[in-house]
Amino acid sequence: MGYSRYDFTQYFIDNSEDYNKTGRASRQIHYEVVSYQCNGLEKLFRRHHEMNYEIYYDENRNVIQINFQKTNGKSDWFVNIFEFSDKYYDAIEFGGHKLQLKVHHGWGEMYKSVKKTIRDKWKQLYDENPGAETEIVGWSLGSGQAVLCCQDLNYNFGVKPHLITFGSVRPFASSKKERSLLKEYLSTVSEECYNFANINDIVTYMPPFRQFTTINRVEIGQDQKRTVGRLLRPKVYHTTYDCDELYREVD
Repeated sequence: MGYSRYDFTQYFIDNSEDYNKTGRASRQIHYEVVSYQCNGLEKLFRRHHEMNYEIYYDENRNVIQINFQKTNGKSDWFVNIFEFSDKYYDAIEFGGHKLQLKVHHGWGEMYKSVKKTIRDKWKQLYDENPGAETEIVGWSLGSGQAVLCCQDLNYNFGVKPHLITFGSVRPFASSKKERSLLKEYLSTVSEECYNFANINDIVTYMPPFRQFTTINRVEIGQDQKRTVGRLLRPKVYHTTYDCDELYREVD
């Protein structure tokens, strides 16, 4: 049985928990909740973050799907906004060079809290269903987690997931010298990748620094000119990825 992909709008509707109440959700996502702390100060003040994810096997399509939840609560906003320092993540050999991966600190710490569990669960499902395709999906904060997960599974198992995200942030960082090498490496970690970014969605420019990037940013909504006024309306442009018209020009 060949790989069968849903319409892009369906992935957003399901992964956003039908945020816009379209009534078109195909299933309810059941997230696993993982609590974690980033540093000693958080332990001292009893402050913690939560990572919410789901991994399951879709028998009808022979697909292992991993979903990451959007920003959910004040703790997640702290991760998004106040922890912009990039941090060493993994060192790899690529193209005859040593590439030191860096990521947005808050998002990197969030994914690290579950990466071993996700690796173990993915491997168990794949061993039970050899040949299954892997999909990784996320919206907003979840998009950054999905991108990190894609690289992680590829690096550790050689699998090339189908990566589909919406309102996609830019979790990876590099020096000016390594920027081209990083982009070349990231282009190899997925079977196909659609990190959708409405050009008027301000979230998709986060972090707003040149050294940050993602895998295959796909700009949509180009029929509307990008303006400051639209960029300041995230409740409109960050939440309407369930419009079929946005994907008409996308292969």
